[in-house]
Amino acid sequence: MKNLLSTLLLLSSLLFTQSASAQQAMRLGPWEVHYNAFNSTLLRAEMAQQYDLQRSSTLATLNITVLAADEPGKPAQKVTVTGYSMNPLSQQQRLDFNQVIEGDAVYYLAQVRFTNLETLRFFITIDDGKQQQTLRFHKEFWAN
Repeated sequence: MKNLLSTLLLLSSLLFTQSASAQQAMRLGPWEVHYNAFNSTLLRAEMAQQYDLQRSSTLATLNITVLAADEPGKPAQKVTVTGYSMNPLSQQQRLDFNQVIEGDAVYYLAQVRFTNLETLRFFITIDDGKQQQTLRFHKEFWAN
């Protein structure tokens, strides 16, 4: 019951953040990769605590979900997600992703610092031991 409640809280929070910063998806090789980056203050306090995330006006949260493209809705098995962000001065921050498994859902969460009105570029590598694919996107963040 607690896992179901946690999953529902996370999904509702992510749905809220999707409307604030639309979730996007991209097909990369055998995967459909859904990604979202948002200000961590949009997380509910209990969710941040449960997933060991910090809330701050200058801290972004990334959520990456890797699905098997040939089986819609099914998580890809045994992938590693790594990456970094780069600010406009080409300064890099390594992203430390934590894998979260709740029932059939598998997603990867990381956090990164930013300054107000800063656009970060993200370079995310997905590796299953056989192949690697790189997701690239950018996002502007506001401190609130």
